[in-house]
Amino acid sequence: MYEIYTLIATMSPGLAEGLAAIGTTSGIPAITASGIRVIAENPGLRGRVFVLAFLPMTQTLVYGLTYMLISYIVVIPELLSRYGGVIPPHIAGAILGISLFVGFAELFSAWNKGKVCFESGVQLIKTRGGIFGTGIVLAAYEELFGILGMVFGIVMLFIVVGGFK
Repeated sequence: MYEIYTLIATMSPGLAEGLAAIGTTSGIPAITASGIRVIAENPGLRGRVFVLAFLPMTQTLVYGLTYMLISYIVVIPELLSRYGGVIPPHIAGAILGISLFVGFAELFSAWNKGKVCFESGVQLIKTRGGIFGTGIVLAAYEELFGILGMVFGIVMLFIVVGGFK
């Protein structure tokens, strides 16, 4: 009977990573579109455009992936061992909720970071690249929410599973 709850628990960290990827793929197109215009006008700004275009990817490549790997390598195996190969409904529900929290934190962080990077990219030509550092700092504000989403998710995950012996 608990097999469905085990399935839910084991799919949930992947859901978090999937939501992070949606945020990343929503955040990148704007900066890449504006970046093409910037590079066409001033090829010397190519490196700065590449950095701005990469920034929304950290939610998927670092934070969502870290949460997912800790879940799959440490937490889920411990729970399966502790409960005889099945995960109880209350723990499966908690893992689903935590994973949704992490996933949406990463989604919105990446999406909004893409907006910040887009605005910075649009201004690169006008400022002859001078806005780049400020754009990175402003994007870092959005980055913080991705970091906090991952850290809070991991902490909640360990609290819910009751720590390890």
